[in-house]
Amino acid sequence: MSDQVTAETSPAVPRTFDEATDPAWLTHALSAVTGGARITEVKVVEVLRTMATKFRFVAKWDGGEGAFCLKAFLDVDPASARGSDVTTLECDFYTKIAPEVPIRVPTAVATFVDRPGRQGVLIMRDLVVDGARFCSALEPFSPDQAAASLDQLARLHASQKVLEQAPWIAHRLGEFAGGRFIQPASLQELLDGPRGDDLTPGVRNAARLLDGLEALAAHDKGLPQTLVHGDCHAGNIYQTADGPGLIDWQLLQHGNWALDVAYHMSAILPVEVAEREEKRLLADYLARAKGYGCEALDFDTAYEHYRRAVVWGYFLWAITRRVDPAIINVFVDRMGKAVERHGSFELLNV
Repeated sequence: MSDQVTAETSPAVPRTFDEATDPAWLTHALSAVTGGARITEVKVVEVLRTMATKFRFVAKWDGGEGAFCLKAFLDVDPASARGSDVTTLECDFYTKIAPEVPIRVPTAVATFVDRPGRQGVLIMRDLVVDGARFCSALEPFSPDQAAASLDQLARLHASQKVLEQAPWIAHRLGEFAGGRFIQPASLQELLDGPRGDDLTPGVRNAARLLDGLEALAAHDKGLPQTLVHGDCHAGNIYQTADGPGLIDWQLLQHGNWALDVAYHMSAILPVEVAEREEKRLLADYLARAKGYGCEALDFDTAYEHYRRAVVWGYFLWAITRRVDPAIINVFVDRMGKAVERHGSFELLNV
């Protein structure tokens, strides 16, 4: 990452797609790569819009060219703009955390942050041109694929010393639980829709889910804390010849390892596969994490942490709106059934 540029508001953080693709702006943004050469052409290859906008592009300059991917909140409505501060967190991850942890992530070449405006822009090398494949959010993983991605999480979770040097990383679970980001009536309306069609009434209960999130946050704070990705479904994983890597660090936080592991397995494995394989995969994760330096846990204790932590992923997808409904419905169903299967609410006394 020696070619990375980090800047606080200089050059100005773009707010629109046109500004982000402007050759004059990119001339400054990519100066560490180009040696300051003028960008003469920008060819956009692919545009993906979810909460944030990601676009792949080829930039040409005097004497060379390169393929990149830019991520930012661009051309967003006021409601979406309020959430754009997660992009500053992701920029901070790539500049301050990624160089210190032994996990596979894209190479960031430039980050630009406007902290008063709560907006960040991240420019990465385009992994696709090097043969990487980004997984679909609904792509079911095999048990072997799950073991490989869990290995990346184990490496992340073993980086406690990095967390000790980063007090700015928040307990996002606690913030969500304490802030009541959604009113019970609004959440119940969502759960009463198609996303909750195949869940039992006890799981499809908004008030219970919100109480469960608060109870999980209190429980989690009493456990050993480490770096947590926070949103590791298949859509935030890419595959390379050397193994999987992790993207989308907008929910980076500190918490117990179980938040990631329970979310990850509930998201990437179809229900019937999770029922059959999750205990074996959990045991494999624990062995890997111990090998990387994490505290050794007996399986029964770890499994109880895991069973409670399923509530985190269920909550995140239960409140989700600005994503393809097909994705929302599958994830809420998988994670809601995990909550039921594990008796998560009962373990949390709600």
